[in-house]
Amino acid sequence: MATKDEVETVLGRAGRGRRRKRGVYVLAALLIVGAVVWAVVSFTNRSGPEWIAEPVARTDIVATVTATGYVQPTNQVEISSELSGVVDEVLVDDADTVEEGEVLMRLDRRRFAAAVKQGQAQIAAAEAAVDEARAILDEAELALSRTTTLLDRGTASIEQHVSASTQRDRAAASLASAEARLSLAEAELDIAETDLERTCICSPIDGVVLERSVEPGQIVAASLQSPVLFTIAEDLSRMELDIDVDESDIGRVEVGQSATFVVDAFDDREFPARISELGYMPRTIDGIVTYRAVLAIDNEDRLLRPGMTATARIVTSEVGDALAVPNAALRFTPPVDVIPEPTEITGRRVWVVDGETIRPVPLRTGLSDGEVTEVLEGDLSEEDSVVVDMGAR
Repeated sequence: MATKDEVETVLGRAGRGRRRKRGVYVLAALLIVGAVVWAVVSFTNRSGPEWIAEPVARTDIVATVTATGYVQPTNQVEISSELSGVVDEVLVDDADTVEEGEVLMRLDRRRFAAAVKQGQAQIAAAEAAVDEARAILDEAELALSRTTTLLDRGTASIEQHVSASTQRDRAAASLASAEARLSLAEAELDIAETDLERTCICSPIDGVVLERSVEPGQIVAASLQSPVLFTIAEDLSRMELDIDVDESDIGRVEVGQSATFVVDAFDDREFPARISELGYMPRTIDGIVTYRAVLAIDNEDRLLRPGMTATARIVTSEVGDALAVPNAALRFTPPVDVIPEPTEITGRRVWVVDGETIRPVPLRTGLSDGEVTEVLEGDLSEEDSVVVDMGAR
């Protein structure tokens, strides 16, 4: 049986356990109350969205069309040989300046000179044949005249007269044949002399040799696709830029519009140009329909070279000192849950900052350069700011 001391010890331990449990409950309750208070305070102090705005301003607006292409000479000539032969000498090289009629190269002339001599000999033989045929005709006409006189006197027969007449006709035909052979020989001599002249390949224009593709001793074979021996560009101080304009932009492009372009070799410099020609034939590049446009270029300083890749910027229209809003403002629409008031505005609009809130303003817009857009009508002024984006505080 337990003693009095043992009973008191057991009862003391039970009391201490109950006190520890009450402390845990109190601590948990305090934590819950603190969390609720923090949530209420945070919710009460939370503010609305932060409007990112830009000012309405006056500026010059320039609408442009961008296209790429290549710098080309205004006139470029590829020179081939009409004759087959061996190259005797080449007198020019790449980048040489040449004048119209200047000799570029010569073929070996010996075979062609021999053909000329042969033609001259054939003409001499043909001329001798003509003289002989003419003498025979004169003799035949004289015999026919005598026979006719004797026939009138009755001392010659009709058969003799017919024979004399036939001989005269044959002599006339022989003369005509000899004269035809002479004409043929003269034509063949003309061809031979022309070929002899063509052994000298000359420049058809004033210009610069862009490329020489022939060497002395090379055999040139004339055919339907004769090899190009020289490429000559006319007057590199005047060049053109051949560009492809997208079909979506071609309606805004006109002859006479000004433009600027850049090339990789001088990417820190803009070159002026002007549209001189617009094509109607479509060209499909990578599935995109484009139209050819030609820009005239002044290249007096000779910085630009044929074949350079260029990016052109064509000015299609421009407005000075226009009231404008950023394009981002025209694209911005606030979420439905933060719009201050419902609005039934349709069409283009911007949201103007009005104190702590924003309000919609309908607009009629005009020219755009891709960054800002002209305001033609709308309740806006330079003191206003329009929303372009939204961020949370």
